[in-house]
Amino acid sequence: MANITIDTPRGSFLGFIAAPFAALGRFLVLIAEANSTVRELERLNLRSDAQLAARGLTRDGEIRRIMGVSAAL
Repeated sequence: MANITIDTPRGSFLGFIAAPFAALGRFLVLIAEANSTVRELERLNLRSDAQLAARGLTRDGEIRRIMGVSAAL
């Protein structure tokens, strides 16, 4: 999950200009977090290496499984 803090001056000209860009940024973060691949990677990130080893898995192997062909990029 991404943690982004966007502080725009309220009631000023710069705040007025920055508001649409801040909204667009928040929207793009929501889209990225809704992606199933991102959710699976977040779940993998929450597991320790010991938990993965107990299941006979490795972190690298799971990343390859989740990402598929794009893991090699």
